[in-house]
Amino acid sequence: MSAQPRLVVSAPASGHGKTAIAVGLLAACAARGVPSAGFKVGPDHTDAAYLGLAAGRPGRNLDPRLVGAQRIAPLFLHGSSGAQISVIEGAMGLFDSLTGQPEIDGTAAVAAVLHAPVVLVVDVASMGHSLAALVHGFRMFDEMVHLGGVILNRVASPRHEQMLRTALDDIGMPVLGSLRRGDLPNVLPARAHGPVPVAHRTVEASRAVRRLGEAVSAGLDLDRIMALANSAPPLPGPIWTPSEAAGAEVFEQRPVVALAGGPGAPYTYVETAELLTAAGADVAVVDPLRDECLPPGTRALVVGGGLPEGYAEELSANRRLCNTVAKFAADGWPVIAEGVALPWLGRDFDGRPMCAVLDASAVTGDQTVAGYREATAPSTSPLAPAGARITGYKQHRAIVTPRAGAIPAWTWSGGNPEGFVWRQVHASQLGLHWAAAPEIAKRVVSAAISGPAQLLPPVPLRPMPPTAAPPLVKQAPEPNLNDTVDITTS
Repeated sequence: MSAQPRLVVSAPASGHGKTAIAVGLLAACAARGVPSAGFKVGPDHTDAAYLGLAAGRPGRNLDPRLVGAQRIAPLFLHGSSGAQISVIEGAMGLFDSLTGQPEIDGTAAVAAVLHAPVVLVVDVASMGHSLAALVHGFRMFDEMVHLGGVILNRVASPRHEQMLRTALDDIGMPVLGSLRRGDLPNVLPARAHGPVPVAHRTVEASRAVRRLGEAVSAGLDLDRIMALANSAPPLPGPIWTPSEAAGAEVFEQRPVVALAGGPGAPYTYVETAELLTAAGADVAVVDPLRDECLPPGTRALVVGGGLPEGYAEELSANRRLCNTVAKFAADGWPVIAEGVALPWLGRDFDGRPMCAVLDASAVTGDQTVAGYREATAPSTSPLAPAGARITGYKQHRAIVTPRAGAIPAWTWSGGNPEGFVWRQVHASQLGLHWAAAPEIAKRVVSAAISGPAQLLPPVPLRPMPPTAAPPLVKQAPEPNLNDTVDITTS
């Protein structure tokens, strides 16, 4: 049993200010010298990065769809080790879900699994006594969720605040703080930048986090919030550890695996680097936007799905790295590419030249394609054996032509094959959380050690027999999601 003080910051819907308050709360705690940890419900790389910047340690994602509900508590215990408070920022509204299955992957489901009290952030700019009815409904909707208090955001005046507090007093709901209109500055960099400002440790990102911390310190009762976090019951183990998950083997050499990111954050989930290290690799960070060469001795390259498509011009302008990656892939070294890394490996993106590793072009479409996919690997690659299944998440506007190569990276029910497997390149717009299938790290490290020799001779790949269970995990079936659906993920 582990006593980890924790709470979930949620809201009735997106747009109430929960991200700014969650980031500010972690920054305020860090300014007090309280060791903190930040988590984001769902696949959002951007919010996780800012939560990590505020806490002073890597921000992590808790996504039941990507890793399985049974791993949420173990991953939380791993990421919160040593913290005196953990703040878990929800996605969308408290009882909402990206898939329409809130009982599986919604914020409330994560709060219930973690036995974490919930703080509800409410934009009250146009609300009066009806606030009590709203909060009472959220409190009573799910008996497995403990609503421990409310934060009032965008209060109009002292009289307005007193009216709201009186209404919540009538239903016995604590008010943990209030912020007037304008108190919570709109300072976080635009979401189009994704986690890049954090990865690059920009002054803008650091200043934004500091200002949010100051606003939260002035408007919220931090002592009462800490007390609420401390009221969370002990959480039973086990604790997830990269070494146990990866089942590390002892190799005579530790190959260098280049992982895309910056000094402040990777462009993937934090567990990817931890699993690669546990599997026997020396992980070296490479920034596709700034670095002109791969780290010395690189034997594999992993580019996660957190890098935004809005940086296509910078990716194209870095011609030295493009040429280096093209030669690296052509020589037969392992390359794992997700998200915008697929167009980056293609010939061009919106007319800009890219790495030309793959015979594909990309243009920016009008709609955002977003959703979970239960994917199957049709052939063996450095990432997965043939027949392996795993749930991933995609969010992009880029339209890649052709959609798939002669050997696709993935297939899934109700959709066309996607991505490319060529030599030891596995490229797709689908992003994975490796904690769901830690054997991926072992496969990548083994491929890095074996090197290009795996390419000779080119032998046809045989699917795994039906009786052999593929190493990658199979998640719960997903709802039927189209490939052109606009959704909000924050």
